Formats: sequence, C-alpha cells, structure tokens
Amino acid sequence: MTSIIEFNDVTVKYNGDPALDGVTIALGAGAIGLLGPNGAGKSTFIKTVLGFTRAVKGTVNIFGMPMPDRAIEVRHSLGYMPEIEVSSPKVSAVAFLTYCGRIFGMRRVDALERAHEVLNYVNLGDSRYRTMETYSTGMLQRVKLAQAILHDPKLLLLDEPTNGLDPDGRIEILDLVSDIAKRPNVTVIVSSHLLPDVQHVCKQVVMIDKGKVVHSGAICDLTIPRLEFYEMRVRDSDIAFVKEVRAAGYECARLHPSNMLLVRAPHENNVQALFQIARTCNAQVRHFQPARRSLEDAFLQAMGKE
Repeated sequence: MTSIIEFNDVTVKYNGDPALDGVTIALGAGAIGLLGPNGAGKSTFIKTVLGFTRAVKGTVNIFGMPMPDRAIEVRHSLGYMPEIEVSSPKVSAVAFLTYCGRIFGMRRVDALERAHEVLNYVNLGDSRYRTMETYSTGMLQRVKLAQAILHDPKLLLLDEPTNGLDPDGRIEILDLVSDIAKRPNVTVIVSSHLLPDVQHVCKQVVMIDKGKVVHSGAICDLTIPRLEFYEMRVRDSDIAFVKEVRAAGYECARLHPSNMLLVRAPHENNVQALFQIARTCNAQVRHFQPARRSLEDAFLQAMGKE
C-alpha cells in the first residue's frame, strides 16, 4: 500500500501540553474514519496534515513530501471541508466557488466551468445563483463539500461533514462522500463524532485518545460476530412473529431506526426453530445473518470503557 499520510513518532504541543503524543501511522487510499472524544487530538491531526501546526518531535510526510516545509505544494492536491462555515452570505454559490478556483490558480473561465460542474455534482445546480444567506444548513454543507473537491484533490479532509443535518441530509452527504472515496488513488479522512456516519462511508478507522492512536485498522476486523446473536427482518405478521419468539423464550429486541430484529439463540437447533416460528406465523424471513459487534462497542473498548 502506497502511503499518502505518514506520521513517524509525531508530537505536537499546545502551551507545553501534548495534543499529539508520539503518533506513528501510515494511511493510504480509501475512506478512513477519524474517531475520538472531544479533545482527543483529531483536530490537531488534521491541522498537522494541513501544515497549520508543526511537530516538536518526529516527521510528517504527505504525498512523500515533508510537512510543513512543502505545505504549499501539498495543498494543491488536498481538499479541506472545515466544521465551521466558510461561505459568504451575500454572494451566490457559483460566484463563491469561482473565487475559490481563482485562489487555486485556475483561469477565470476554467474556475467558472468547474464551479458549475461541482455544484451539479452536489445537487445544488438549481440554486447556484441564489445568495447563500438564503441557503439551508444542508445546502451550506454541500457548498463546503463543493469547495473542497473543486480542484479534484487526491486527499480530502472532512471535519464533521454532516454537522447540523437531518437524517435525509446526512445520507445524501454521506453518499456523495462514498462516491468520491471510490475514485482511484483518492484518500478521504472523515472526522466525526457520529459513529454510524463513519461506518456508512469508511472501510478503515483510526481511533485517537489523549493524543495517542489507540487503534487503527479495518472496521470489519473490529465488528466481529457476536456469538448466539442474529439479525432478522421479517415481512408480514411482524408483530405476531416477535410475540411468538418471545413466548418461546428467546431474547428479541428491535434495532432502531432500521427496525431490524436482534434475536439471541444460544443453540444451533434454536436457530432452526426461529424459521419454524416464522412459518407458523405466516411471516416471510427477508434477512437473517449473525449479528456483529457494533462500532460503538469497539470504540468504547478502545477508549478503555465498558
């Protein structure tokens, strides 16, 4: 794996206190979640990648170039979607993005053409000429994403990309991020406190606590199967099925918002009995698989909590 981000024993301090403490990690292409409690060091990690903070110990290389010495070169291939607002209320989205393109060194005609392209991509084409003071929170988030991908970067840093969005808006943004992450040789870092968002988009995760990386690796390796537990979804007679399953002595709970059923069946023969109960209730089993440990459970364990 070719490393896009390389930290080697990196320590960053604020007022003498370490915000990053001896971090060593290498990250390649794909979507990677950055998780940690408030004050864990996530923002410092992103600022160090951007070259805004300087390590007092260790080395940082982005695209094989040392940071912050070659920060200007690195930023030409890097996009950043900050948590705070970056838009200008009195100008239109297309004017704002054209201005951003000019900052990146594009000719005005090229910046304008690219602004239209990315606004169409983030589904803001119909509102491109409206002033951004009339935009909803979800629309402003899309503008931030649009400016981050305007110059077609190979490294994208997203800080709380679904902040303030309703469930539908979250899914729309996350689907866009997933699509971007599937492009060849593109690395997307998603920093979020919403674990379902990270699990929706990312294949890998980096967990930071008190300035240290406490875990990094594939999400599928963290969310291991839970013995004796199964996920089920049935069609027709759903309520009757749950009633009969519980009457037969099984533990059964609904998982919101998916309405999936989580059933505990301690013995293999009990698994077969679940299908017999479904037949008795005229309920069609549409989904059945061993349940996996949630990313939240894995995160709490990595943080040293129950």
